[in-house]
Formats: sequence, structure tokens, C-alpha cells
Amino acid sequence: MRPMSAAFSPPPAARTLGVCRAAARFCALRGWAPVTEMPLPNGRRADILALQPDGGFVVIEVKSCARDFLTDSKWPEYRDFCDRLYFAVDLDFPQEIIPGEVGLLVTDGPDAHLLREAPSHALAAARRKALLHRYAVTAAGRLAALQDPVGLAELRAALRVE
Repeated sequence: MRPMSAAFSPPPAARTLGVCRAAARFCALRGWAPVTEMPLPNGRRADILALQPDGGFVVIEVKSCARDFLTDSKWPEYRDFCDRLYFAVDLDFPQEIIPGEVGLLVTDGPDAHLLREAPSHALAAARRKALLHRYAVTAAGRLAALQDPVGLAELRAALRVE
């Protein structure tokens, strides 16, 4: 992994997008099925919720900079909706501020590397079932929108009229 040049540092939104893409690729390469910006039942939105081949769920919280992490107190709430919780950061992120009780991915361009495995904390069966349903409906809806964007626009227009 190479450190980012001090002369060039992309804005936070671009860093977040890059880290998110690399983390989603990390998931896909392991056979996990990632869904980004996944709404959770508690009103929060996980940066990435990935379904693992064994039916487990992983939440990956993406952080673009130390300030992003230090001003975020909501991340512990994601634990209730996954079997494993990770942070994904880029090479310039000060990794020592990430708590030891979560997993850690570090991205380098389009690649992500596992630096620390996340401890397992199994979801209750009822919560897993409800989360799997929410995950499937969200993923299927997004796929349908990609396949038929005009139909989606018509549906949204019809729903606004009612």
C-alpha cells in the first residue's frame, strides 16, 4: 500500500465514494453481496450491508477522515443489525483512532485490505429474518429501477398523485 501524496488530497465526498467502492469490491471478491446506503429498521442507514454466503450480515461503516469518525456517535447502533461490524478507511486515515472491537479495512485505490477481522456477535433469528426481507426488497427494487428507469419514474409519479 502506498501513502497518498500530501500535495493531493481529494475532497471528503470523493474519498468516501472511493472507499465505499473499494469496500464493496472487497465484499464481492469474497462472495458477499453488498448493498450500499442500506436503510435499517432503527432509522439509520448503513454505508454497506453485505449478505455473506452463510446468511450472515456485515455492516461496513465508511469514514473519509478523522473528523468524520470523531463526530459520529451513531456507529455502535449498527451492531444490532449485523453479525460483524467493520470500518473502511483509506491509507491517509489515522487507523489508531478506530476502536479495537470492530474490524478494519484499509483501501488503496480500488482495492481494500483486511487489517483486522471483526468479532462475531450473532443476530437473533427473528431479527435476521426481518433484515433479510428488508435487504431483499431493497436490492430487488434497486435492480428493477436499473432495468426499467422509465417504469420507476411512472410508478413514483402515480404514487404522488394518490
